[in-house]
Amino acid sequence: MAHGISIYQSTKVFDGFSACFRQDKAEHTHCKYLHGYALKFKIWFEGALDENNWVVDFGSFKREIQHLKNDTGVFLNGYCLKDWMSYMFDHTTILSKDDPHIEKFRDLDKHNIIQLREVDKVGCERFADLVFHHADYYTRHSTKNRVKVVKVECFENEKNSAICIQK
Repeated sequence: MAHGISIYQSTKVFDGFSACFRQDKAEHTHCKYLHGYALKFKIWFEGALDENNWVVDFGSFKREIQHLKNDTGVFLNGYCLKDWMSYMFDHTTILSKDDPHIEKFRDLDKHNIIQLREVDKVGCERFADLVFHHADYYTRHSTKNRVKVVKVECFENEKNSAICIQK
């Protein structure tokens, strides 16, 4: 019997993030108001096993990577996925860059009343997409392209989630 190359998957949950956001374009729903969730992310990794028989070393997400180049070509010395996720989603207010009231929120941030994070688009689907791209970039770099991210699920609570899958 011929044996093919095995591909493995593993998952990691990142949780404990308290974030507040609003979807200013959601005119006919309460989502246009500031509201908060205890966000949680589940990330699926796929690839060949390493010398430890792991897809990914879960502890690596707490370790910094030196000389990681971001998509603009700038080196991100000391980049750590867990720290980036905390920076983005832990006790933050997340708004789209084109929110009509963004200047008011920038002023609140300037006065240390909120921790503002500006993104292109807001919502669980968009947060899943954002985490997907950062986690995939980090994972491919740290595993020398042995592993990739294949799916990210963003939970806003136990009943609601959104999934980003790249094909």
